[in-house]
Amino acid sequence: MDIARRALRLFDEVLVAIYVNPGKPDLFSVEERIQLVKESFKNETRLQVASYNELTVNYARAMNAYAIVRGLRVFSDFELEFRMALANRRLAPDIEIVNFIAAEQHLHISSSTIREIASLGGDVSSMAPPHVVNALNRRFAELKAQGTNSSFMVSLED
Repeated sequence: MDIARRALRLFDEVLVAIYVNPGKPDLFSVEERIQLVKESFKNETRLQVASYNELTVNYARAMNAYAIVRGLRVFSDFELEFRMALANRRLAPDIEIVNFIAAEQHLHISSSTIREIASLGGDVSSMAPPHVVNALNRRFAELKAQGTNSSFMVSLED
């Protein structure tokens, strides 16, 4: 959210594009993910939310975007983003890649960490908006009631 809000200071419009990876199980459906993001930015008229499932640069072109904004938290993010930016530059030299360094208070936050903590009943209210926290709590309660073992965790349980 911080990166998107900061991008709005530089760009007239921002599209939060949610990549749908068919090979990866998601905790929420694409429709639910879109709604959660829209709710997070409900008062921001210059921000749109959509999903896609193709090369990011191809989607950016289809949306007439001239830049792709990405966030960097830790050094390992830089290495991955650097390689991705080089590949995207080769595929689409007309689209700029803009990286924002995450605000210090957000450096430790990742979606996998939030999912892990929430799945174990931990408090993620300092890491996500209230409507997202509620959605996480509901989903993990549903999974627990179904006896479903969550495959959305990393390794904080130990």
